[in-house]
Amino acid sequence: MKLWLKYLIGIGAGLVLAILIPPSSMQSRAVLDFIVEFVIRFGRYTVVPVLFFSVAVAGFKLRDEKLLFRTFRWTILVILASTFALMLLGLVSALIIKLPRIPITTEKVGEISPFTWKTLITKIFPYSGFEAMVDGIYLFPCFVFAFLAGAGSASDKNASKTAIGLFDSLSKVFYIVMTFFTEILAVGMIALMFRWTIEFLATLRTGVYNGLVVMLFVELLVIAFVIYPLVLRLLCHEMHPYRILYASICPFLVAFFSGDTNLALGLHLRHGKESLGIRRRVNAFTYPLFSIFGRGGAALVQTISFILILRSYSSLGIPVSDMFWIGGISFVLSFSLAGFPSGGPFIAVTAMCLLYGRNFESGYLLLKNAAPLICAMAAGIDALTAMF
Repeated sequence: MKLWLKYLIGIGAGLVLAILIPPSSMQSRAVLDFIVEFVIRFGRYTVVPVLFFSVAVAGFKLRDEKLLFRTFRWTILVILASTFALMLLGLVSALIIKLPRIPITTEKVGEISPFTWKTLITKIFPYSGFEAMVDGIYLFPCFVFAFLAGAGSASDKNASKTAIGLFDSLSKVFYIVMTFFTEILAVGMIALMFRWTIEFLATLRTGVYNGLVVMLFVELLVIAFVIYPLVLRLLCHEMHPYRILYASICPFLVAFFSGDTNLALGLHLRHGKESLGIRRRVNAFTYPLFSIFGRGGAALVQTISFILILRSYSSLGIPVSDMFWIGGISFVLSFSLAGFPSGGPFIAVTAMCLLYGRNFESGYLLLKNAAPLICAMAAGIDALTAMF
């Protein structure tokens, strides 16, 4: 049975269960949250081992074949270009289409954990390189450590022959283990879909966010079925762009219904190799960078969300200077989400409200109840971006 079909069956089962037997008490909701947390931990379990050994081998081969700079350059350029384009799409859409205003809440701002770039930067190089292999949330330190190990080995191939052979063997072993985990994750989709459906229905029942939901769904469909296929057809001369969409089914489903970009990484690596035939050295190098930094979907969602917050507070127009500020800060903050594989877009919207000031510091509370949904939309778009 095709993997995507297994995932669709799991999603269908979760949808039916959520409609027939929704959680009716705090205890049942706590049990559901526990099961979902277990599923996410299960899905992430093999990500770091596969990432480390695969990136080490990729770094060695790319440097040895003198393809490192070109691969790195194109990966970074596409990440920057896609993030900017999606941010611009969100900005233009939100300015043209005026969504219904959200009623102002009287809820007070709670204690907010301060976000600093310093934390993300210093964690890239912990006091011990081996600490980079412990963190399963912020994957970039592990990527850097593995890349340095692999690329450094290309300096003396005779001395590193045994080490690279070991890395290569372990990369293949953990890939096989990861394949098994991605098969079992199809069962876990029942719980992920169960919770997503409960949150989605609760959001719709309020009637407050329906316009936002429709707009984000339309943006997702246009990006998936129109924009990305056209880009591949016109710029890359790809004759069958929709085969990438077909290969994206499983990564998209996992990212969309979990809102977790790290959870979808294993499926990215698997479908990149098995469905699209991407060489392992490029596959292992590019997909992790997109999973960590390619958060254009988050930039789009942040832009739309913040403009909606501004218009909910004031019926006055948005000055041109503010438009540039919104677009620029959404673009920049999207890269700060490298340490937030889930819930990142709402964290960024919170930061935007605090940075904007002018009595809008509590504006993020207007979208608090819709946070899981907007984060799911962002993660789904990010998964599609990585695959395309």
